[in-house]
Formats: sequence, C-alpha cells, structure tokens
Amino acid sequence: MEDVLAVYARPYDPARPVVCMDEKPFQLLGQVRDPLPARPGRDARQDSEYLRCGTCSIFVWTEPLRGWRRVHALAQRTKIDWAGQVRQLLTVDYPDADTVVLVMDNLNTHGIASLYEAFTPGEAFALAQRLEIHHTPKHGSWLNIAEIELSALSRQCLDRRISDLDTLNTELTAWQHATNTQQRGVDWQFTTDNARTRLRHLYPKG
Repeated sequence: MEDVLAVYARPYDPARPVVCMDEKPFQLLGQVRDPLPARPGRDARQDSEYLRCGTCSIFVWTEPLRGWRRVHALAQRTKIDWAGQVRQLLTVDYPDADTVVLVMDNLNTHGIASLYEAFTPGEAFALAQRLEIHHTPKHGSWLNIAEIELSALSRQCLDRRISDLDTLNTELTAWQHATNTQQRGVDWQFTTDNARTRLRHLYPKG
C-alpha cells in the first residue's frame, strides 16, 4: 500500500509519467423490441427483455496528473491483449517518455511475462525496460486511480444497452475525447501518513 501511495506523491514529471490501468468485463446487450422514444410528459421506455450478445473487456489507462485517459474494449482479456495495450501505451501514447510508471492490480495477465508471450524477446525486453511497475496489494484495488475512471465511465457512458463491440468502442472514444478535452484530473488526497493513522489495523503488530 505504501509503495503505491509513495508513487502518487511524486511530482509531475513528463519524462516519467505515472499511469494507472484497470479493466472490467462488460456485457453486450441488444433490444428484443425497439425502445419507445421520449415525448412530452413521458420518459423514453425500453422492454425489460433483452438479448445477450456476448461479453468483452474494457481497458482503461489514465494519467491522473495530466488529466488524460485512453479507453478501449477488446473481445477478451488475454496476456496477448494486455501486451498489445502496453505496446500502444509506450510507442503511441508515450513515445518520448524515458519510463512509464505503471500502477495496476496483480492480475495474472499484468506482468512482464505477457510481453514475452506476445513479442520477440528483443521487443519484449525493450518494452519492459521502459516500464516501472507497481502493483496494488490484494484487496487494495481502491488504491488504483483507474477504478475512479471506470466508475465515472460506467455512470456517464455505460448506463444503457450496447449490443456490439464496434458501437461500444465508438461510445468509449467519444467519452474519452470529451473527458480529455476537459483535462479532468484526480486530486488524490490519501497519503502514507493517513494510512498509518486510519488503517493501522492493517500493519503488523510489533
């Protein structure tokens, strides 16, 4: 826990940006019958019955101090998928950064080994050399700022039925553009001192 809090306390450094990532499953749902549009005195209505159109995984990458995020949905969340997202982070999103400081949970796909499964050893090593990884502790996912972004995304963009991956990614891109234009950052206030005071029950008893 203190490791992640120390990372969040670092001053902004464009050469070593702190980026948080998280992912969530999403159920694609279709309409059995066309919804009825809103009209004066009556809200829009939709049938309670729906079609299951499969699942996908939404990846969220965010740099809180810069007010930047990238969101994208993929059909699955394998090690290869995660590795491809990391390559985009390093070569497209942050090509000029010396190191990307990456905060994420300790999922089995979230590790350097995934890069070696996806790419040649030379490329995997080159990518790994530009990563500084910090994992949130078990049962400590609340420390991941990307969870805040996922919560906002769920309320603002995913509060309706979306039936296919292409439509979902169109909606995610629109949300991403709107929030990045606002440069909406996260003012993280919880510090190591707070943890030692409020969460002292989590520390070993000496």
